Amino acid sequence: MKIRVGFGFDVHQLREGYDFWLGGIKIPHSKGAVGHSDADGLIHTICDALLGAANLRDIGFHFPPTDEKYKGIDSKILLKEVVELIHKKNFKIGNIDATIALEKPKVNPYIPQMKSVLAEILCVDEDDISIKATTTEKLGFEGREEGVSAYAVVLIQKM
Repeated sequence: MKIRVGFGFDVHQLREGYDFWLGGIKIPHSKGAVGHSDADGLIHTICDALLGAANLRDIGFHFPPTDEKYKGIDSKILLKEVVELIHKKNFKIGNIDATIALEKPKVNPYIPQMKSVLAEILCVDEDDISIKATTTEKLGFEGREEGVSAYAVVLIQKM
């Protein structure tokens, strides 16, 4: 059986006046992530990890921020397209391990809902998705509540 791993990373600035989308759900907060799409950093990092594992370049290559058709797009749509791309290369998802780094808001209460939303799009069991959240102990841009970062490792298997 052929297996491959991929790593993804994404970062978005947080600002007042924006919605905060993370893991496919809208989280109530005074600030939201800034980006060309809905700026869902968790979904973006999972997309990059999957694309990297399948040797399909990165999210910016497939969904360039210069293309107006992606302006404000729901990142769940992008993730669905990425899943279709890896399925076309005859890969299936084994598991995903992701970490979100931000000071506020506390996202742990939302992780079960994120896993449910993502599992449906990814065509995997919720048990195949690990999402963790951490702070940076008030250090860096995350600690100053200026931004959010996310990391993911994925395993894909040749079908």
